[in-house]
Amino acid sequence: MKRYLLAPGPTPIPPEVLQAMALPIIHHRTPEYEAIFAEVRRDLRLLFQCQSEVLMFAASGSGAMEGAVVNTLSPGDQVVVIRGGKFGERWAEICEAYGVRVLPVDVPYGKSVEPASVAAVLQRDPAIKAVFATQSETSTGAVHDIQALAAIIRRTPAILVVDAVSSLGVMDLAMDAWGVDIVVAGSQKGLMLPPGLAFAALSERAWALVPGARLPKYYFNLAAERKAIEKNQSAYTPAVSLVVGLRESLRLILAEGLPNVFARHDRLARATRAGVQALGLELFADQPGCACTAVKAPAGIEGGAIVKGFRKRGITIAGGQASMKGKIFRIAHMGYVDGFDVLTVLGALELVLADLGYPVKLGEGVRAAEEILQK
Repeated sequence: MKRYLLAPGPTPIPPEVLQAMALPIIHHRTPEYEAIFAEVRRDLRLLFQCQSEVLMFAASGSGAMEGAVVNTLSPGDQVVVIRGGKFGERWAEICEAYGVRVLPVDVPYGKSVEPASVAAVLQRDPAIKAVFATQSETSTGAVHDIQALAAIIRRTPAILVVDAVSSLGVMDLAMDAWGVDIVVAGSQKGLMLPPGLAFAALSERAWALVPGARLPKYYFNLAAERKAIEKNQSAYTPAVSLVVGLRESLRLILAEGLPNVFARHDRLARATRAGVQALGLELFADQPGCACTAVKAPAGIEGGAIVKGFRKRGITIAGGQASMKGKIFRIAHMGYVDGFDVLTVLGALELVLADLGYPVKLGEGVRAAEEILQK
């Protein structure tokens, strides 16, 4: 059975990247590796749209999240965390694990934060050190307006820390131009790689906090990593094959051009949304992003049954998490994905729904998506 991976991470990997990772492994303390690393350093800055170094760790994106917390804060510091899904909640859990005081801005699942609500919290307490946000909340499909948040936070002493794990290389995030202080990401989504690399880029405002941060750290020591990267090295053993693959994925992204990459993801997202809505289904997120589409399961049908129906046909999508388990399903359209992947997943959705007794007119979802993809 041919298999299709359309879950929100890991995502499909281009053959050029797979071939690069299959080459014989090289040693990471050699001129050959340093040349690869130098190219990766340059291209990561272009992807992050920043002048500062993009640090890299052998870890999941959660490792970079933890690194952002422990390198900028001290016990008892107060921070604002936007909690609108599992990954916004993860920011709070990391902070609380290290004794950082969390002032939550809670947003119902599927909703996007009102920037004014964050501004109100910052106005009440000028001692707040940081605001933690998620650009693309993968668990709900919703996006938060990072540009608007940055404009507000920039006028305060706080820094803005953004989880871009499922938005980097998918949606615009102009780190320097918008005034975002820390951006963290992972390799397994828009970067079209297996899981295993974590990234963190810091503004000068964020770096200014690092010397005074008193939370414990060892592996995720950003200052040590920054010192090593200047020599085209890592402080510790890197994930060599993934870095070799990253060079290829960055080449593909930059050859396509960031504006074109963002436009492609937007077109795929709009086509997917049009297709599911043409079948009479309801989107879960009020302001959905370009990484994945979260869809409410029809009345009387459990979301997990839809996921299993796809799996029987060789297609992997994702169900809901936490309180949304069984209530929604999620279709990803990020990274190495094109219009034919969208048509495939919508055609399969029609068949799965028909099997489950949902009144579907075969071809309606595909037709609606085609009208957008053809433009």
